[in-house]
Parts: sequence; C-alpha cells; structure tokens
Amino acid sequence: MKLFKDPRAMMAISMAVFGTIGFFVRNISVSSGELALYRAVLAALLIGAYLLITKQRIPFRQIGKEAVILLLSGAVMGVNWILFFQAFKYTTVSLATLSYYFAPVIVTVASTVLFREKLTGRQILCFVMSTIGLVLITGTVGLSGGSDIIGVLFGIGAAFLYATVILLNKFIKNVDGIHRTLLQFFAAIVVLAPYVALTGGSTLGTMDGKGWICLLVIGLVHTGVFYCVYFSAMKDLPGQKTAILSYIDPLVAVIVSVAILGEPITLLQAIGGLLILGFTLLNELSPGTASENEK
Repeated sequence: MKLFKDPRAMMAISMAVFGTIGFFVRNISVSSGELALYRAVLAALLIGAYLLITKQRIPFRQIGKEAVILLLSGAVMGVNWILFFQAFKYTTVSLATLSYYFAPVIVTVASTVLFREKLTGRQILCFVMSTIGLVLITGTVGLSGGSDIIGVLFGIGAAFLYATVILLNKFIKNVDGIHRTLLQFFAAIVVLAPYVALTGGSTLGTMDGKGWICLLVIGLVHTGVFYCVYFSAMKDLPGQKTAILSYIDPLVAVIVSVAILGEPITLLQAIGGLLILGFTLLNELSPGTASENEK
C-alpha cells in the first residue's frame, strides 16, 4: 500500500494509534504490572516471529559494549509502562497523557548535565511555560481532591522514566530500531516477570472477552506492529517533522478521553495541557534539537 510507503503517513498513523491506548487499557482488568508484562511478551513474540520469517538475525557482534545500556533501557521502559498504565487507573486518559508528555522537557534539562548542551533563551522559556502548564494541571486536580492527583503524579513519574529511556537510547549507536526494540522488550520481560510473580501473580483468568481483545490489541497492534511502523518512519523523517507529528498522540488521547469515554476536563486543565504541548513542541523545533520518542 502506498500509504505505508510514505513515512509521514506512517508516523501520523502510528501516533494516532498510540493515542487510543488509554481506551483499551480502560477495558483490561489485570494489574498495571501484568499489563506491561503481557504487552512486552506479545510484542516480542510478534517481532521475533517477523524476524524469523524474514530471516533477519540480531547483530549481537555489533551490540558489544552497548548491551548493558540497551538492556537497562528496556528494563526502565517496562517500569515506565507500569506507571503509565497506573496513571489511567487514577485519573482521566487526557490528564494522564498530558502529564506524560512533560518528558521531552525533562530530556532537554537533563541533556545540559549529561551531554553539556547549553540551554538557549528559547529553551528556558519553553521549560518555564511547560512547567507552568504542569502546575496548572496538578494544582487544579489537587484542589478538586479525589484520586486525580495520584494519577497525574504517576503520569509525571512515567514521564521521568520515559525521558530516561530516551537519554539511554542516545548512547546506543550500533543497533537498528527493530532489533533494539526486540531486545528492550526481552529486558522488560526479565524485570516485569518476577515483579508480577511477587505482587499477586497472573490474573488472566478473571478477564472477560472484551478484556482479552483489548489486551491483544495493545500487545500486538499498538506495540508489536506500530512500534515497527513508528521506527521505520522515524529513520526517514527529519527531527522537526517527527516532533510535529508526534503530537497527534496526545491530541487523539484527549479526544478519546472527552468525546468517547466522556471524561471531564476543566478549562484550566485544558490550558495547562496546551502550555505543555505547545511549548514542548516549540522546544523540539528549536535549532539543533531532534525528537526521539519511544512510548
């Protein structure tokens, strides 16, 4: 299909699909740890089968010294999924996702320490305004009480881990996207399997038909198929176009949350979300920056 030969279309479709994940998480009754584990297992099986059928070998010789960082990033990614899914259990899909998208700002600030990158006046402005947006969201849910503030905090925690994965991936130079992703999934499984065993074990038997369908969609479609589509598109797109198209994800998430799930969002929360997304995007479009997302 011509659609899947156009990297812009591939990226846009991937982001739109990622934006719907909250809807499917809502219909799965297992714990966040289990969901993260099954997501990694299903995706790893699908990608592994694809590599086997197409007779592609993992270039272990090229991995070399990067193996530790690669496996560490996969382990962090698994824990990141737990926090992200946990955010959905306490707050709306829109607030969880908007909190999560604070990650690029964290990457920018952390890069000043790790890579000795200097912050420009524009980047400082973006950091300040995005932080104000986050304060508007957390302050509003804090005043309203309930579990929303817990969900937003889980989203922020997931954002920090997401930023960590992005920063770790900057040190990985010799492994292609699909091979890197498969190995990261394996590392996530190694970390998540004992965690699930120690926190209640498997509860798959409690899921109904809808839950099973949603689990398969998240594991096979969102993660197995569209991670590969995403990485294939990203390598053929300049950083600025990737940055712009990546914001389809939170926009779709907000639409799903409000229009389909009927979840509320206040004016201040909407303004806070716009500040986060708008100034984070402006930051990623600054000269010399590139977007590198891995949800």
